Amino acid sequence: MTTTGIRRAHLGRTVATVSTCGLLFSACATVPTGPGVMALPGIGKSFEQFQIDDAVCRQWAPQQAGTTPERAAVLSTAEGAGLGSLLGAGLGAAIGAVAGNPGAGAAVGAAGGLLTGTAVGASRGGAAGYEAQRRYDNAYEQCMYAKGNHVPGTPGPGY
Repeated sequence: MTTTGIRRAHLGRTVATVSTCGLLFSACATVPTGPGVMALPGIGKSFEQFQIDDAVCRQWAPQQAGTTPERAAVLSTAEGAGLGSLLGAGLGAAIGAVAGNPGAGAAVGAAGGLLTGTAVGASRGGAAGYEAQRRYDNAYEQCMYAKGNHVPGTPGPGY
């Protein structure tokens, strides 16, 4: 195997390792799949009616929030990874061209960009997920309160 072949094989393993790490780190973030607030059955409501209200409000809340917290977090993380890869590849190709090997520079730059972009995207994804969760919780509370259920921290029905 030639020196160039060995370098390419090593570069391929490096890119695969960095890509795998980026995907694994982005999978560490979790976002709640339901409301992060408590609601209790209203006065005179059966538990079965409360469960129906809960199901209706869980469907209505993401419509009002514009998205689900999970979707907001995943999209932001993916956007960061994609943008980081593109910017890293461009920067790596430019630096590699100066050094005489734009292909290797682009590959290394893309791998570094993917890792950095995924980390930045995951951070932004967490913030986007938090904001979407807050909007979801507000809509859920409004719905449950409007249906006559008790939401701690708000005056009960009839006040």
